[in-house]
Amino acid sequence: MDLKQLNAFIAVADLRSFSAAATKTGLSQPSLSRLLKQLETDMGVVLIDRYHRPLHLTEAGSFFYDKISTILTEIDTVTSMTQRLSAPSSVLNIGFVPSVLYGLLPEIIATLKQFSPDIDVNLKDISSYQQMDALKSGEIDVGFGRFAHQDPWIQQILLRHERYVVALPKSHPLANVRKQRLIDLANNRLILYHQTHLPVSSTVTTETATQSNDKLSTSRVNRAATHESASSEPITEPLLHLFAQYGISPFMTTTVSDLQVALGLVAAGEGITLVPASLQTVRTEQISYQRLVHENVTSPIYLHTLKDFVHPKIPNLLTAIYHVYEQRGITYRQQNFVSQA
Repeated sequence: MDLKQLNAFIAVADLRSFSAAATKTGLSQPSLSRLLKQLETDMGVVLIDRYHRPLHLTEAGSFFYDKISTILTEIDTVTSMTQRLSAPSSVLNIGFVPSVLYGLLPEIIATLKQFSPDIDVNLKDISSYQQMDALKSGEIDVGFGRFAHQDPWIQQILLRHERYVVALPKSHPLANVRKQRLIDLANNRLILYHQTHLPVSSTVTTETATQSNDKLSTSRVNRAATHESASSEPITEPLLHLFAQYGISPFMTTTVSDLQVALGLVAAGEGITLVPASLQTVRTEQISYQRLVHENVTSPIYLHTLKDFVHPKIPNLLTAIYHVYEQRGITYRQQNFVSQA
């Protein structure tokens, strides 16, 4: 068995078509078919049922696909990392989620360039989830994200927690209330915008809600508890997770593609949402941003990179980050990435 055979199998398994797989791999259909047949002969196993359209994987083929695709991804990652180790790029490619760009990222990049005038920075708007693959492929060297990830190839550090604020239409009855409670927001349409969901479930009970400082109404707490017990699905949507921590289930939700669309709907009076405090300068003509009384309703900011290859300019980036935090009076715990290469 060799890589050509394995890549041929993966292409056919992904596309369920010899002709489509041949186009993807640049091979002729006879060559592709021959490579796949050689692989099956070497293994003594039929991997693809050729008598169905579209093609089906056999039970053995499905098992082999799940295992070998992970191995091939690791081979690609190791190859990319080896190439970068032998010839590190002078450019620092930084991935970021849009909400970070509205915060301190521009100031951090300006500080980085001030401290290191010779540095060349390339910024890429990319979701927290997609940053994991982008780091492995070499598309980015480091990423700012909002979610913790468990990945054997990635190391990450928590930079800080940023408080959420509630975004309401200027015409909303609560628009001028300076300290908001989640329970008072529960009867509004909550606009959801996260593309990445939490990797863990939240367990919600009426006791959790009672322990908060809110004077929750019995009917609302019971409604939340009933919603949770009736659903077998874990609550992984970040904003719903925040409400669920207090035993609250919003009356109605709408899901949109990104944060800018969510704020556009708020501005149009179509609902409310929660955003990191750094976004409270956006659309201020139509939107009122107010603090939440809950101190633990926060959005973390993580910085992540590869475990086995830390770009030589990343320490400079961390220095700039902590300098800005000190200038702004932001509490943080200084950390550094560990290079294992």
